[in-house]
Amino acid sequence: MSIDRITQEPGKMGGKPCIRGLRVTVGMIVGQIAAGTTTEKLIADYPYLEHEDVVQALRYAAWRSEEREVRLAAA
Repeated sequence: MSIDRITQEPGKMGGKPCIRGLRVTVGMIVGQIAAGTTTEKLIADYPYLEHEDVVQALRYAAWRSEEREVRLAAA
């Protein structure tokens, strides 16, 4: 699984995962797709985005949603 287009920088967009260092967050892309926006419409609205950017944003979000928090017993 390749997610090489997802970047995180502490001083950019509050450290949220972004696309290729741009000020476009993974959350914005996922939210737009969830609201029914097509990939083609996203690319038309944000011409600096590429199809693979959207694919990787969705792939990254799916991967993060599978993370599990393991609580350790207090000593």
